[in-house]
Amino acid sequence: MTAATLPVSSLAVRGRFRRRLRKFGFALSVVVIVSPAILVFLWMLSLSLKTEVDNVAYPPVFIPNPPTLSNFVQVFAENSMGLYFWNSIVVSGLATLIALAVGIPAGYGIARAQAHKLTVLILIARMTPALSYLIPLFTVFQFLGLNNTLTALVITHLVITVPIVVYIMAGHFETLPRELEEAAQIDGASVWTTFRHVAMPLARPGIVVGTILAFIFSWNNFVFGAVLAGRATRTLPAAVYNVLTFEQLAWGPLAAAAIVVTLPVLLLTIFIQKEIVIGMTAGGVKGG
Repeated sequence: MTAATLPVSSLAVRGRFRRRLRKFGFALSVVVIVSPAILVFLWMLSLSLKTEVDNVAYPPVFIPNPPTLSNFVQVFAENSMGLYFWNSIVVSGLATLIALAVGIPAGYGIARAQAHKLTVLILIARMTPALSYLIPLFTVFQFLGLNNTLTALVITHLVITVPIVVYIMAGHFETLPRELEEAAQIDGASVWTTFRHVAMPLARPGIVVGTILAFIFSWNNFVFGAVLAGRATRTLPAAVYNVLTFEQLAWGPLAAAAIVVTLPVLLLTIFIQKEIVIGMTAGGVKGG
């Protein structure tokens, strides 16, 4: 019996089975991909809420009994975590804002000029390891007297944030219809007016995605903060390294410091995940 001669009910049952099978396969693949990261985060959270005796116990103790916040208290008491948290906000926030001010117009110009080679060049600049920039930047900042300052960190973080914003916005502006901009220019609008009142409102999802990704990558950067920052200008990722001591490796305080670094960007991603999805599906991140 062929598919054309099967009863309608049998075809419907087979269609539902295939849809459920696809959903199950998709869910299984998501679990396989995401579960390692979730397990690592949960284990890190477990370490931060246990005493050092439980952290080194064998067999391992996963559930704290009872949970304790002493590791967080120790981290904030022995390290200036509040200051480092503020430094991270200042550095990542300013680097992201400057990147938006530079990257949005640059992405628009690249998209409208169809300068795809320039986009590839910017992407290569983003993919270049941060260590490649350290020696020349350190020399320049030493000459200018900017070493161990937040200004130096903001400037270095532009190496991270600007290419991200430019690449995302160039891909997003390429997906926008030019007819609306041409209609505005026919009505007498200048290029700047068209960009500000027509292109930018349409590119809002891409701007949101660029802002989030630039902030997250800047927040998580360790190399620049570890080398170019001083005792009072360290950012959180570099401050976690200070929790390590030569006497012993205290897993509890180390995990607590890692939670303090991870939690802000994790909560940010959770709260605005819809904006991220909308921006990506609207063309904020160009595939290829």
